[in-house]
Amino acid sequence: MPTTLPALPPYIALAGPTAAGKTAAALAIAEAHDCEIISVDSALVYRGMDIGTAKPSAAELACVPHHLIDIRDPLQAYSAADFVRDASALIADIAARGKLPLLVGGTMLYFKALADGLDAMPAADPAVRAALEDEALQKGWPAMHAELARVDPVTAARLAPGDSQRIQRALEVFRLSGQPLSAFHARQNATKTGAATAHQTGARSLISLEPAERGWLHDRIAQRFDAMLAQGFVDEVRTLRARGDLHPDLPSMRCVGYRQAWQVLDAHAARGGDGVLNAAEQSSLRALGIIATRQLAKRQITWLRASPERVVVACDAPDALHAVLRHTRDALRTRRGAA
Repeated sequence: MPTTLPALPPYIALAGPTAAGKTAAALAIAEAHDCEIISVDSALVYRGMDIGTAKPSAAELACVPHHLIDIRDPLQAYSAADFVRDASALIADIAARGKLPLLVGGTMLYFKALADGLDAMPAADPAVRAALEDEALQKGWPAMHAELARVDPVTAARLAPGDSQRIQRALEVFRLSGQPLSAFHARQNATKTGAATAHQTGARSLISLEPAERGWLHDRIAQRFDAMLAQGFVDEVRTLRARGDLHPDLPSMRCVGYRQAWQVLDAHAARGGDGVLNAAEQSSLRALGIIATRQLAKRQITWLRASPERVVVACDAPDALHAVLRHTRDALRTRRGAA
């Protein structure tokens, strides 16, 4: 059964794929309205991961209060349940102080969990996860995906054979409960009451930044990844690796960009490299990072298009910021009229 949905005050949600311009749009809203920003980003929660996450700069953070940024060490997990708990409390607190809660980010699971509640699936079990990792080392993740297809064909159909993190979680749920992950999701959708859904959907106004031309977003992604490399992204990942307690299977190190950089640095070390990537390795990292980021953006856009209540703003239009501000004003005016 889903967890009890929190009774949330009204809030504005600003979502969009990576590199769509969410930070600039959020700051424009903050300049026009007395608000506080709640980050909806599973990577921004981690300290020491600044460049590769495109974390807002110190100057941007100083412009308006931000929440749920730099709240975890990369060794620690931060779940959707953690987010729902933290964001719900923050929304209530910000609204109680007479300010506008503004939720901004691209982690669509977090948005969904906050609006729809969470299903009571089994918690992570270190022993089961370790057993699955051992099996994957012997068989490979495509074989694990094939196993998932036998026990949970619905979930397997939506996962790529190399999506190790989600395959592992789906198999973990099955082994712990004897039930497929898809069954939990189906029950969640079937048992949500219309009143609860209406309350949560009604609590938020969802503004979605989506490109009219996908090529525009692809160019932005490439430009941003190049900027990250120029700012020292490889050194940032090298510093994280040098800690000695992190590994590529942690949720933090699975973040887009970090996973690819770790992979290239691993290959470099295996070849006896001196720690400085050569031109071919840098080119490989750039290609891997851009491809992975494009794939992430595609998934984000697919999720947004399944949200019928959203108001779409073409983020590649010259008047995108004006449109975001107009829709924000309209949402706030509608609420005042309904109050």
